[in-house]
Amino acid sequence: QVQLVESGGGLVQAGGSLRLSCAASGTISSPNVMGWYRQAPGKERELVASVTSGGSRNYGDSVKGRVTISRDNAKNTVFLQIDSLGPEDTAVYYCNLRNRFWNYWGQGTQVAVSS
Repeated sequence: QVQLVESGGGLVQAGGSLRLSCAASGTISSPNVMGWYRQAPGKERELVASVTSGGSRNYGDSVKGRVTISRDNAKNTVFLQIDSLGPEDTAVYYCNLRNRFWNYWGQGTQVAVSS
């Protein structure tokens, strides 16, 4: 069984930065994709960013230019750096690990941005 443990969420002032981490444990095969999604109250879950085990990155339109995703394949860990945070970034952020056969989600970590 694969488990995803997220950390780094919290309350941040507008204009600040945040770094989220997600560590995956269990039997994990490659290739795969690790990423972050977010869901704000009353809205659908949306992609923030993802990165393949080969290093290809994809960013959501709403965060392009403000977000950097990276991963450590040896530790099965993915990181998300978010800069210039605004109230619109307030959401629960979910870590995701998937390949063509399976799809795992973390429990989510709350990010709240105060104006």
